[in-house]
Amino acid sequence: MEPLTVLVVDDDKEIREGIEIYLRNEGLRVIQAKDGLEAMDCLNEQEVHLIVMDIMMPRQDGITTTFKIREKKNIPIIMLSAKSEDTDKILGLQIGADDYVTKPFNPVELIARVKSQLRRYVTLGTYEEKSKVIDINGLILNQEAKQVTVHGEPIKLTPIEYRILELLMVNKGRVFSISEIYELVWKEPGFNVENTVAVHIRKIRGKVEINPKNPKYLKVVWGIGYKIEK
Repeated sequence: MEPLTVLVVDDDKEIREGIEIYLRNEGLRVIQAKDGLEAMDCLNEQEVHLIVMDIMMPRQDGITTTFKIREKKNIPIIMLSAKSEDTDKILGLQIGADDYVTKPFNPVELIARVKSQLRRYVTLGTYEEKSKVIDINGLILNQEAKQVTVHGEPIKLTPIEYRILELLMVNKGRVFSISEIYELVWKEPGFNVENTVAVHIRKIRGKVEINPKNPKYLKVVWGIGYKIEK
């Protein structure tokens, strides 16, 4: 089996090369990029299974790059941030980063987080199902293309809307509480998030349901949460 590939993105060459040494010792293949634009080129040219990415970089920073990646790909992203970049770190998690490590970091901790994300991505199904097409009575979600159609008509969703719908469709029939949806999609604790989730649910219904007031797909389970009907 080919080794899994990690893309390390940082404008500091010494940091990139130091991370590469540790990752290679774990049997991983490593490619490097010095900024976000170079990282996007790497992703277009070869398969990558995880990204370790700095926030502050010239030409294109880590926040912008994460947002662009999440428009098309579900690769795990671990962000590197200085302690002074807490606001950017939170924003990164909100737009789709999976984890973060604060500089200066302990290499053992970084390796543990890399292994955890790779295990979730590969072993628990996200990677293996990347080309899976989910069809629920004409509502079709293509996980590889990140596209949704209803009876053949393409539906335009925001990244957050897509991730909510994907979560519910992959787990069709399962009821998710509002806090569960928030924590799994936004990647942060869900406290007092009822209105935030409800607004996105309404927008999704408005796009995929023929009659949003009498939904066929996205059902509310009163007092508990939401589910996609089997």
